[in-house]
Amino acid sequence: MNSPAYSLRASVIETLVRVKRPDVPMRVALRNTAAVILPLVIGTAVGYPEVGIGVAAGALDTMFSDQPGPYQQRLSRLFLAALSAGLAGLVGFLIGNDVLPMAVACAACGFFGGLLVVFGPDIARVGMTSMLLLVICAAVPKDWPGALAGGGLIFAGGMLLAAFSIAAWPLQRYLPERRALANVYRGLAELARKPQKDGEAPGLSDAMNDLQNFLRGRHHARGRAMEAFRVLLDLAERIRLELVAMAELETRRDGMGEMFRTDAARVLTATAAALDAAEPPEKAQRALATLQASERALLSSAAPGMGLTGHIHALSGQLAAVVRNTNWAGSRGEERAQREETVLPETLRSTSPLAMLRANITPHSVAFRHAVRCSVVLTLAFIVSRHFHLPHGYWLPMTAAIVLRPDFAATFNFGLLRVVGTVLGLMLTTFVLRLTPDVFAAHIVVMAVLCVAFRYLAGAHYGIAVAALTGTVVVLLSFEGVDPFNAMTDRVLNTALGSAFALLAYVLWPSWERHRARTALSEMLCAYADYLESLVAPADRATRHEVRTATRTARTNAQASVDRMRAEPGTPAVLQELAETLFANGNRVARTGMTLEALIDVDEVPAGWEFVGPFIHEAAVELRRQGDALTVAEPVDVPPGLRDHQRALVEAMSRLADRDFAEAVGRLTDRLTDNVDTIAHLVNRRSSAPA
Repeated sequence: MNSPAYSLRASVIETLVRVKRPDVPMRVALRNTAAVILPLVIGTAVGYPEVGIGVAAGALDTMFSDQPGPYQQRLSRLFLAALSAGLAGLVGFLIGNDVLPMAVACAACGFFGGLLVVFGPDIARVGMTSMLLLVICAAVPKDWPGALAGGGLIFAGGMLLAAFSIAAWPLQRYLPERRALANVYRGLAELARKPQKDGEAPGLSDAMNDLQNFLRGRHHARGRAMEAFRVLLDLAERIRLELVAMAELETRRDGMGEMFRTDAARVLTATAAALDAAEPPEKAQRALATLQASERALLSSAAPGMGLTGHIHALSGQLAAVVRNTNWAGSRGEERAQREETVLPETLRSTSPLAMLRANITPHSVAFRHAVRCSVVLTLAFIVSRHFHLPHGYWLPMTAAIVLRPDFAATFNFGLLRVVGTVLGLMLTTFVLRLTPDVFAAHIVVMAVLCVAFRYLAGAHYGIAVAALTGTVVVLLSFEGVDPFNAMTDRVLNTALGSAFALLAYVLWPSWERHRARTALSEMLCAYADYLESLVAPADRATRHEVRTATRTARTNAQASVDRMRAEPGTPAVLQELAETLFANGNRVARTGMTLEALIDVDEVPAGWEFVGPFIHEAAVELRRQGDALTVAEPVDVPPGLRDHQRALVEAMSRLADRDFAEAVGRLTDRLTDNVDTIAHLVNRRSSAPA
């Protein structure tokens, strides 16, 4: 694998022309726009345009916190965003005239707002929103009554947007959870139709990660329907393992496994449709009856002790449980849920937010460095705008807060697109407003179109979205009497300066991803070692499920780190190639481990596993040793005894009666040995690569 070296010209071109598929449903963009536009229309109609502007501004600033998720989780997130926006606006209104207190407030808000990246992008947006409202409201200071009224209106706007977001809660209480489950079961159906020995059906892993967050997050709903959803999640994990095991054991060519998997795919597809429609799984029940008839016919002639037989029995039972629980999933089926069949252990526990913050108060933390940069940049940008009395100077710190990201690539891309988008947005809006200088209805229509475009295209092309956002803000401010034509040059200048401030902060105190990637890859390898250790005894299903979830998290973090490193200047090509190769081979270990787990995910561990466990333990020890060596860039010996142990294991397994199981173990342990040996070679190359 040859990774191209970083090219500024190529990076700029890619940033400007790359357009991704929009990830925001149009209905979300429309309801968010309604929360912004309606207050303006109503406020103007009843003679209180200032109230409408304040509520619209609050809705606009909390818009990006309207993210997918269970309704209760969504409401909690939007409430936090609205509250922080209202409080930041209150502080800005009160002390906006006083430069020194405002500088202190910018420093504090920038630091704590930037530190929120440790909790993920959703909470990080709350921190960014607070920074924006602080500097924007400081531009129009008010007395105590006016500040309280302004902060309250901003909060009210955020809660209005929240009300629009959860308006369907009473009618479609479990819609997000059902959709997430349906996506997972459609992925399982695809895996059943087109088996892959590593279990990597397209989109299935992402769908299962989303489902984990939905059903086991901190703000998930409770009740019997949620218990049924969690049972379906657990069954999805087990069905995936059974399908992987069948793909590994299916050595016969009589088509028995293929016919059964086809019937299983029909059951899974019908289950997904029932979850989507919130209806009883009648079609899935008919498909299950067909599958059970096929099971009896297929296994009546199967050889006793055949490895595939046990997994067919297990899969049939799990599909029956899926159909049964689908009948209970959702508000209509809550009453029919049976408590004894829906008891699951708590496998995921959220860590203390304070503990996470304390753990990141160190210069070695990416979040801490980002927080310091945010604090310094926001404060300096505010002071510069006030010292030089820049017209519309709040655009300077506002731009800096929007552009600055925890990594260089995002900061550079956001800065470039922010400048280009602002120029285009100002030109477009100025042209349109000149056509209808005094027509309120036309301005409302223009603002609505721009707001929809901004929300819908933000994930597709940030530059286009910024152009729409700039136009939205210009039209909104024009309702307050700000001349959109005279302010165009000032806003372009402040936008360029704000982006330059953000990039300069990164140059002066960088936290390059190439230094972080080694740690992320090491944590991934150690997580894979933990996963292998859970198969040694083996552990109970709940424990294996928990370890598997932690493994997915470590893999996601490592992938994000490698991707960010690819977009950074100065990363040696050999280092990039090694990181990508190490990541790919680490994933081979995880997939091999999952296939091994599929062989034992039955009611009774197959005979002969006592020979397999010690070998897996040895492989896990070696893998952890390689992960630890990666953090200190030291060479590590290729494990010489692992291959000998594997050969001895194959010899011992050859004496088992279950030939299919023995052959599958032989293939998988050979693959695992190759995986571990290859990673050792890569770690040795990494230790000699340029830093």
